[in-house]
Amino acid sequence: MRSQADGPEVLMITTRDTRRWMIPKGWPIDGLTPQEVAEREAWEEAGVVGKVKRKVFGEFRYVKILSDGREIEPLVSVYLIKVRRRKKRFPEMAERNVIWMKPAEAARHVREPELRKLLLAVARRFGGHHDLSPS
Repeated sequence: MRSQADGPEVLMITTRDTRRWMIPKGWPIDGLTPQEVAEREAWEEAGVVGKVKRKVFGEFRYVKILSDGREIEPLVSVYLIKVRRRKKRFPEMAERNVIWMKPAEAARHVREPELRKLLLAVARRFGGHHDLSPS
């Protein structure tokens, strides 16, 4: 998340396989706290360097299709990151589209209802209420 004069913006990425809009996220990694995993995934997937908030902002579920065709629904804990800078070069830069969006705009682009609610909560909590009009 970054602050702008007209309210907050969230960094959205496309997923590698389905190319749908999503926030950076990842699986647990042995030896790292959930906050450290969030920081690492934000760097690898979007080139983000910043400070991760300690407290979970919220959670959502999404459908993940495994390589064998099975579907699972992982629960994602969302940590906000105050972005200090975004590097032009990062590990997954060739595999994803990355764009800053107002939270309400991002909410209109995601498929997951719980993630949509979290994005709208960012707008309510950090400003930008005027962005909440329906599209």
